[in-house]
Amino acid sequence: MQHAITPKKLLNSKWTSVSPAHKEKHFIVTSVEFDEDGRVIECIIEAVMTNREQDINWRELKDPKMWKMGWK
Repeated sequence: MQHAITPKKLLNSKWTSVSPAHKEKHFIVTSVEFDEDGRVIECIIEAVMTNREQDINWRELKDPKMWKMGWK
């Protein structure tokens, strides 16, 4: 089952990586940019432990094989 997340609720949402790398398990969405039609053109997540930021396709967050909603 996909996570029910809308682009408007992405900012500051919290996520747990299903297969963490580099001790980076918990993430928070720190930036979301939209185009003039309201489509997400950029989504940045930040690792809580390392503060490393990365660009992500926000639709990947809907995949329960990759991400869990919230910090688990």
